[in-house]
Amino acid sequence: MDSNIGSECSKNVTEATQFGCALTLLDADFFNDSQVLEITKGVKEFNIPIIRANRKLVASVNGGLDNPSPLVFNPEWSKEQSQGKTSRFNHPSASGIQRPNNEEDIAFMSVLELGELIKNKQITSEELTEIFLKRLRRYSPVLESVVTYTEDLAYQQAKEADKLLSKGVYLGPLHGIPYGLKDIISVPQYKTTWGSTTFKNQVLDIEAWVYKRLKSAGAVLVAKLVTGSLAYDDIWFGGRTRNPWNIEEFSTGSSAGPAACTSAGMVPFAIGSETAGSITYPAARCGVTALRPTFGSVGRTGVMSLSESLDKLGPFCRYAADCAVILDSIRGKDPDDSSSRDIPFGDPFSVDITKLTVGYLEDADMEVVHVLESKGVKVVPFKLNYTVDSVQGILNFTMDVDMLAHFDEWQRSGKDNNYEAQDQWPVELRRARAVSAVDYMQAQRARGKLIQEVKKNFNVDAFIGNATDWERVCMGNLVGLPVIVVPTGFKSIPNPPPTGTRRRTTVNTGIYAPPNHDHIALALAMAYQSATNHHKQRPPIDELGPNDTIPNPPTVSIPPRLLHL
Repeated sequence: MDSNIGSECSKNVTEATQFGCALTLLDADFFNDSQVLEITKGVKEFNIPIIRANRKLVASVNGGLDNPSPLVFNPEWSKEQSQGKTSRFNHPSASGIQRPNNEEDIAFMSVLELGELIKNKQITSEELTEIFLKRLRRYSPVLESVVTYTEDLAYQQAKEADKLLSKGVYLGPLHGIPYGLKDIISVPQYKTTWGSTTFKNQVLDIEAWVYKRLKSAGAVLVAKLVTGSLAYDDIWFGGRTRNPWNIEEFSTGSSAGPAACTSAGMVPFAIGSETAGSITYPAARCGVTALRPTFGSVGRTGVMSLSESLDKLGPFCRYAADCAVILDSIRGKDPDDSSSRDIPFGDPFSVDITKLTVGYLEDADMEVVHVLESKGVKVVPFKLNYTVDSVQGILNFTMDVDMLAHFDEWQRSGKDNNYEAQDQWPVELRRARAVSAVDYMQAQRARGKLIQEVKKNFNVDAFIGNATDWERVCMGNLVGLPVIVVPTGFKSIPNPPPTGTRRRTTVNTGIYAPPNHDHIALALAMAYQSATNHHKQRPPIDELGPNDTIPNPPTVSIPPRLLHL
């Protein structure tokens, strides 16, 4: 009897010590031994059965496509809620456009210009589809930017677009226009690989909301484009996506394929996504115009989820006006995405920019400031102040815990051991196991404080600043701010070959607006691009300079803590 008591005491002491060590990792080492034993007993008898039951119920499938959380983030700053559906934008007509003789010139036309060619029957959608599929097949082996060609579907949709037009039915500016989707967006009968070895043969019988919207607008899907593996940076199971402006560097950010393909004239536009930098970073690196819209603008049904309160879909284009047209086609309430809304955007094509006050940060591109000022915009020095000093940590907690909830089975089954970059998601998601529910909720409360402070200090109509400052990327995504990335020029690459090179490093800036004011950022970007031509430049993927050979895919190491969805 005494021996049994002693053995039980020894077991209790060991258990208390072990669980006490675990509590230390959660910054909760303030319990005494008897309290630790009490907690251990409660966890075994109460917590674990509930945890296992919930996991069996909702966490046996990866990717977050089923059983979304009812906890909805709303970045709305106004207490007034919009009623009903909002009206569409008044798209301008690119009148007087003539079809170029050269296919290269056609490939670099704007969406609005291509739409005018189709509308006036100077080119068919089927012809246009053939041009872009040829370019995709020609350049993807160099840029490693395409996962799946949707050629049969593309020709089917193109023929339907041409047939409708022959009957006098015109669906709008995207009628017959080819495009690409980031490969976290599902399309029935085609692979949706999420860029990962684990899921590279996955076919989802789900028609993503954004795909439905584009299909109803008459757009033609030509390819599923590279996403970094599970929407992390630019490494995927087939390699690593390159920057068309400098093929010896990489595109960065998980919307790697949409950025690279749009930059290289392989598609007129593409849809990417961002949780924390994966629209802004690859757009900046590849020299394209891209919009990260207000959170909730675009429905996410059928899209792999990292964080339901951070994930956003947005367009990659070469022109800001095209971003406006595409946003108009894909925005609106998705009945299966509780965070999506009919947001009351104004019409970006009718904004009187002379009535706007625009701030500029210390790292703003001053050419943008001066051009807008010359067009009558009031520009003022600006600094966005807030006291929350853990912004990057709040985003990490939010994204990593949410991601782990969506990929719990993936980690538990050891599939993370086969992940393409072991210093990325595997490390982050193992660490996320040690974030307690209480600390996750405290991070959300701190996020709420950040939102209120940013709202209080956002005393201009928009502001201009670096689009890839990591603190600002985290802040903007946590608050739900829209930003449009615009190319503003080029500079020499580091250590160019002595005999010269056409490779360039792209220069860019971001134009930020308050939530639900995407039209302001778009209007300012359009005004800037009406006076400049940086966004019209073509990368040197055909005509490389001396010593500019196409490199073999190298073995590379990834800097810690890069970019997500």
